[in-house]
Amino acid sequence: MDTKNNKVFFTNPVDDEQKALRLDKFIAEQITELSRAQVQRLIESGYVFVDDEALIDKNYKTRVGDIYQIILPEPQEAMPVPEDIPLDILFEDNDVIVVNKPAGMTVHPAAGVHSGTLVNALLYHCKESLSGIGGVARPGIVHRIDRNTSGVLVVAKNDFAHRGLAEQFYNHSIERTYYAVVYGAPNPLNGTICGNIARSSYDRKKMALVKIGGKSAVTHYQTIEQYAKGAVSLVKCNLETGRTHQIRVHLSSIGCNLVGDDVYEKAKKTMIKLPQDVKTYVNSFSRQALHAYSLGFIHPRTQQFLSFHADFPDDMKDLIQMLKEVSSC
Repeated sequence: MDTKNNKVFFTNPVDDEQKALRLDKFIAEQITELSRAQVQRLIESGYVFVDDEALIDKNYKTRVGDIYQIILPEPQEAMPVPEDIPLDILFEDNDVIVVNKPAGMTVHPAAGVHSGTLVNALLYHCKESLSGIGGVARPGIVHRIDRNTSGVLVVAKNDFAHRGLAEQFYNHSIERTYYAVVYGAPNPLNGTICGNIARSSYDRKKMALVKIGGKSAVTHYQTIEQYAKGAVSLVKCNLETGRTHQIRVHLSSIGCNLVGDDVYEKAKKTMIKLPQDVKTYVNSFSRQALHAYSLGFIHPRTQQFLSFHADFPDDMKDLIQMLKEVSSC
């Protein structure tokens, strides 16, 4: 591997007290410029070596005397084209930008989606000020929310901020609150859902709860309002983890599928308590009724805790208002 244009790190030799540690943990403790999550990506991509041998297993255990070489690949030029797309900016400084993403906007380019994404908008707005750690298609992106989910998202404007935010997401110290409109009412009304999530073996578009493997996921939920005697409910969710489709999978696992979710099956049987026109309106809601309401994190540079929120978008406001009016009749 030609490394003349790459930044290279070396660890100290592993001593007796450091033997048999997980490789990613040892390197992250040795090279403080790198977060543990970033080290894991470097290991899996073949950029960590011992005696010129690439180590691609992040579970590899350290051995006494080993010196590990870590190669940081150059950030690749972002392929997406900057586009003049308006952004709802909640906060911005030299390190981070916090935006309120509208439903329908994809966060970063992917197969079949090459324009109109949040990354396209950010490249235009931030010019050269976006972290390169995210890779070709997703500069600055530390976390995602689904295309049809609205709400608060933070983006890193440089590699220092990216590492600091990524570490907080890895440690699950980010505070995240979502609101969902669901069919039925949770039982119990307030609680915690725990269950590992992995890609469904039956439908690759879906995630699913699994008994073996997957990634641990924890959602704390609270029923805020019930409409039409529990036909539909507004549920507040606080995430301890941030897995793909976590809220959608967890709430559907207790029989409370999100209104408008076209991936996870709708629980329409509860709708018999609503007038026909309202049932039609709810069942034809154009997206999953999920909003990332607030996000709290420690600023990577100032070390101050910051918290931001975005009010419900108009479509969810209209949905909730109609349900309230029906319930009051």
